[in-house]
Amino acid sequence: MKLLRWGERGAEKPGVLDADGRIRDLSSIVGDINGAMLGRLSEIPDIEALPLVPGTPRLGACVGSVGKLVCVGLNYADHVAEAGAPMPVEPVLFFKATSAIAGPNDDVVLPKGSQKVDWEVELGLVIGQPVAYADEAQARAAIAGYCVVNDLSERAWQMERGGQWVKGKSADGFAPVGPWLVTADSVRDDSSLHLWLDVDGHRYQDSCTSQMIFKPAFIVSYLSQFMSLQPGDVICTGTPPGVGLGQKPPVYLRAGQLVRLGIDGLGIQTQRVVAHG
Repeated sequence: MKLLRWGERGAEKPGVLDADGRIRDLSSIVGDINGAMLGRLSEIPDIEALPLVPGTPRLGACVGSVGKLVCVGLNYADHVAEAGAPMPVEPVLFFKATSAIAGPNDDVVLPKGSQKVDWEVELGLVIGQPVAYADEAQARAAIAGYCVVNDLSERAWQMERGGQWVKGKSADGFAPVGPWLVTADSVRDDSSLHLWLDVDGHRYQDSCTSQMIFKPAFIVSYLSQFMSLQPGDVICTGTPPGVGLGQKPPVYLRAGQLVRLGIDGLGIQTQRVVAHG
């Protein structure tokens, strides 16, 4: 099942994609696609009987009311090499502010004063039930679904301003999520998903989740040893090589560019880069 949220920013409505790729309105069944709704998936009736949503509305982030947006850094061995970082023994964790969450096709606004805005295609995990101190089997059962995330980053703020990474990761719009939340029962193997990212038609990232150092179920289990995870929380599982920082010389986003990224079976995002103000 492919769940989504459609409509103007701040007024998104719940929807589901039918077999023909058309949006069906879920408003009569649930109030939103969020943590509370993820435990009620069995209540969704025959999708084809739901009313069609006319036209091509804006898509919002595929999950609303996100409590935590947790990220794993340096989780692909070849990305660790291009970053010149030591191989992690345990997952590198950081947070992005939930105010960074945006729709999958919303413009990326370059923050005021930014110089080195970079891209990162990532597999997102959406938690569907409370989980704490979980083993890997329990952790896997807690994953409600998967989505595409672009973990945008201002590298100068992340790496050259001291302190932790969060300030380089949390500008408004720096976490496009979606287009869909694909339920776990529709993803046969989360360790063999092709993911890619293009800027102005040039492919920079092209990899597979098989290259992850730490796999999704382990990540959820590991996180749950330090904090409880709640329905609707989103976990970004790291990016493969090909980020702008890793180019020789480095390449960063400029106003007017077009970013496209996707993961097989989870959909495609398209973002226009625009200047602040």
